[in-house]
Amino acid sequence: MIQNIEEYKDVWVFAEQRQGKIMPVVIELLGEGKKLAKELGVNLCAILLGNNILDLAQELIEYGADKVYLANDEKLFNYTTDGYTTVITEAIKKYKPEIFLLGATHIGRDLGPRISSRLDTGLTADCTKLEIDPNDKKILQTRPAFGGNIMATIICPNTRPQMSTVRPGVMDKAIRNLQNIGLIEELTVNLSSNDIRTRVIKTVKNKKELVSLSDANIIVSGGLGVGSKEGFTLLENLAQKLDGVVGASRAAVDAGWIDHSHQVGQTGTTTKPNLYIACGISGAIQHIAGMQESDFIIAINKNSTAPIFNVADIGIVGDVHEILPLLTEQLNSVEDIKKLYKEF
Repeated sequence: MIQNIEEYKDVWVFAEQRQGKIMPVVIELLGEGKKLAKELGVNLCAILLGNNILDLAQELIEYGADKVYLANDEKLFNYTTDGYTTVITEAIKKYKPEIFLLGATHIGRDLGPRISSRLDTGLTADCTKLEIDPNDKKILQTRPAFGGNIMATIICPNTRPQMSTVRPGVMDKAIRNLQNIGLIEELTVNLSSNDIRTRVIKTVKNKKELVSLSDANIIVSGGLGVGSKEGFTLLENLAQKLDGVVGASRAAVDAGWIDHSHQVGQTGTTTKPNLYIACGISGAIQHIAGMQESDFIIAINKNSTAPIFNVADIGIVGDVHEILPLLTEQLNSVEDIKKLYKEF
């Protein structure tokens, strides 16, 4: 398919929502998308699909979208690959965005390849950095490769839109402003029941869904140095006291000490909390890639030469089993953590 790429304008963000709630990665994409749109001199737009979600369209404007394309239909109430792919593909063909960003969530990773295939354009998956080339204004899409040992920068020179899925937790979130003004344009939805091959019979939630590492302000994370499944009780006690969540390295997950939903790192969740406490984690590059953007990092390890100390703001050399109970006793609130911020 031959495209006139000069016709393509604007930066689009897929505004993923689940059960009437905008996913946190969308707020990150709006923040990053605003920077890209400003550099290109175009509008930042969001595309939102669902049913009875007009209030979410206004929320997206408050987070910086200049325009929201709204597909409001009862057949879009639940996410389906067929329904969402069809509606978004038709909208892209009509309005021709230059850049289209999706979160690298379960839904984004399913939806992105389907759309790019139908549009015969490229898709760079799991990006951790996006930039505009100052020379030709193409988007430079950076993602880890070869197990995180190198970073590859990818371009899509000949087709549009330039598509990326972006890893949650790596971009700065947009700031909400209730005074923002934007446009809402409703899309015509031409879907029949036969267009959608799957039906959602029932939604079942489990405890794993309660772990939200990408949204957490405080994470207490454990590695092999924790020693056992029972050792994670020490981390849980501290996390509960600080109103945080428990994370883990891949090694601890592989050992069967904690569920994969808690995994931080290259093959887990990328996090950007205010405070990250790494307990018994040596600091493999794959783990560091998932937590190095934390505002403040405390590392506890018996090995004084552990790589984790290279990214830590405070390093404590010692046994996790001895130090964690002392921290739990002394740190009664986040205010105590703030004292550490000031001292260091």
